[in-house]
Amino acid sequence: MKFTKAFKHALNMVLHSKLRSWLTILGIIIGVAAVISIVAMGEALEQDMTSQLDDLGGDLLTLTAGASSAHSFGQGRMGNFGGSASATDEEIVLDKTDLQALKGVSDIKLMDTQISGRVDIYYVAEKGSVTVTGVDPLTWYQITTSKLKDGRMLGSADSNVIMIGGRVAESFFDKQLGINQLITIEDRLFRIVGILDDQSTSVYMPINLAYEIIDDKEKGVYDKIIIKIKDEEQIDIAMENIEQKLMIARHVTKDKLDFTLSSNQAQNDSRAEMINSLTMFLTAIAAVALLVGAVGIANTMFTSVLEKTKEIGIMKAIGARNNDILIIFLLNAGLIGLIGGILGIIFGTLLSGSLPALMGDTTGIMNRMFSADTIINLKMSVIAVSMSVFIGMGSGAIPAYQASRLKPVDALRYE
Repeated sequence: MKFTKAFKHALNMVLHSKLRSWLTILGIIIGVAAVISIVAMGEALEQDMTSQLDDLGGDLLTLTAGASSAHSFGQGRMGNFGGSASATDEEIVLDKTDLQALKGVSDIKLMDTQISGRVDIYYVAEKGSVTVTGVDPLTWYQITTSKLKDGRMLGSADSNVIMIGGRVAESFFDKQLGINQLITIEDRLFRIVGILDDQSTSVYMPINLAYEIIDDKEKGVYDKIIIKIKDEEQIDIAMENIEQKLMIARHVTKDKLDFTLSSNQAQNDSRAEMINSLTMFLTAIAAVALLVGAVGIANTMFTSVLEKTKEIGIMKAIGARNNDILIIFLLNAGLIGLIGGILGIIFGTLLSGSLPALMGDTTGIMNRMFSADTIINLKMSVIAVSMSVFIGMGSGAIPAYQASRLKPVDALRYE
């Protein structure tokens, strides 16, 4: 029997048992759509993490006072290795001594000292609370990854000037803020010289002014030091050198560190690993639906063999071979898997595109990820269709083999 003739027989079997076949196909559709949408979500999250790494700057390190456990969740590679600072009555801080020590590390290109705190701001009889960050105007504009929307960056000669986040400018108050407008922070007037292209409620000012505005901040003591290294490819070596220099300056050992050094790149790598693990877990759960679909195909095929027993006997009586019967039923099972796979890809693509709205985030991170470009790629689609066809033919193999082994006389006698 020719392949085309066997294919027509298989297709007729699908078409003439519509309800049962489509219920079976529905199981495959659900499984494939679930796998496709979950994998797409994982790839979208990975792309977003890569974009965040580019925006945050992979060559930046953050130094803070106090040791953190090496096992802290999501903190990336830390400067300490599971130890903690020794008990002391003195508060652990970063100050000019640390800054001076770091200046001797050749791997460092730039450093920015920062302090931050919550303050009240006033504009046209309205009041709000924002985070004020004091930065070093000489280096901050060279280190920050924030993008400028309007105005200019802070300068070394600036006095009583600030930069504000996009949300503060556009929607924090009833009236929008613009360049050169004045706002009051803790009873002092400040002029806006720059607006950042973001949705933050942050305010940036020179660090010497921030000491006067933010309560409980001692001049010369920093909340953190942002370090820009010369070669991003040598970030691990740079971190080792910085740690060694600080340990000498602060008179501590590795198991009694009193500072934390972390990198944006390490933090994003840690988050990416967590996302990959979560995606694999969810994909495994979704694959259960495919397993249920495989059971459905097997059940449909066994039923088809029983229904077609007399027809099998007739085909064998007029010359059909065992292999011909086997091919017909395998093609029938494969068609069910193929149709389910194609429709599963379509519904999976639609589901992936609808995720932002379904999650109630039409303007946030999910919308940003899925609107960037098509996540469902050709390779994923081919794999999904191939898997569904393989599952279909694999599930129908035993019923097809049983059908091919039926004796013509027994088949013709079957009622």
